[in-house]
Amino acid sequence: MSESSGDQACREFLTGIRVGDLCGGTVAEATSSGVTVTLDDFPARPLGTVESLKGSWIWRQEIGPGQRITARVLSVDVDAAQVRLSNAPTGNPELWSFLASLRPGERMTGTIASIERFGVFVALDDGPGHPVFPGVGFLTYPELSWRRFEDPSEVVRVGERVTCEFLQFDTTNGEARLSLRATLPDPFAQFADRTSVGRTLRGRVTKLVPFGAFVEVADGVEGRVHLRELSGTPVDVTQDVVGTGDRITVVVIEVDRERRRLHLSQRRVRAVRRSDG
Repeated sequence: MSESSGDQACREFLTGIRVGDLCGGTVAEATSSGVTVTLDDFPARPLGTVESLKGSWIWRQEIGPGQRITARVLSVDVDAAQVRLSNAPTGNPELWSFLASLRPGERMTGTIASIERFGVFVALDDGPGHPVFPGVGFLTYPELSWRRFEDPSEVVRVGERVTCEFLQFDTTNGEARLSLRATLPDPFAQFADRTSVGRTLRGRVTKLVPFGAFVEVADGVEGRVHLRELSGTPVDVTQDVVGTGDRITVVVIEVDRERRRLHLSQRRVRAVRRSDG
């Protein structure tokens, strides 16, 4: 077969493949980054690739040249002559089917199974268990709460019952990404509804940073006071003006609903008071 006719045959073969199809093939080469696969219906050269997923349950078995595999198509690149594959659905079809059936926004109940340094696992009431992880559900730290916390145990504990919202299907680890905070009222939205620019508030300094300080002005709502807004005179170091735990008076200078950011000023408080008087 000539090079041009071979390329044409390859393109015709690839255009007939659809995302989600199951393909059989034989491993042509295995490396640390993954394997290449000669697909059954196109033996001329390897077109399939399965990326290595180190640390994942999906690719635990030894893979070597000549081994037969069945995998599902993730994407097809006709120009690059490449079919990206995953054998995860075939390795645990019950789990994959369950996760694929979930829809964003769906409420799910379960039990906190484990708290790790990288997130929290949830054992869901419905659906199968996970072959490796303590639970099929997974919460990243930002999805635990709207409020700032130092340790996840301040928000949840192992064995605690929770109701979460489904965010997305993590196809790399075969888990349901969840959100606990999505089931709770957003304190920033409630605060923004009743707060306008120019309002004077009392708050507690919660954190010092090189560019200023963060101040909690309502339960679960923190605003930033930039270094230039700390004092009427130039300030080089935040600690020269305020310290963590200090209670200070600030004025609202911006409420950014879209990015959930609140900008405050301490130096403008006197000006506001003079105008009020």
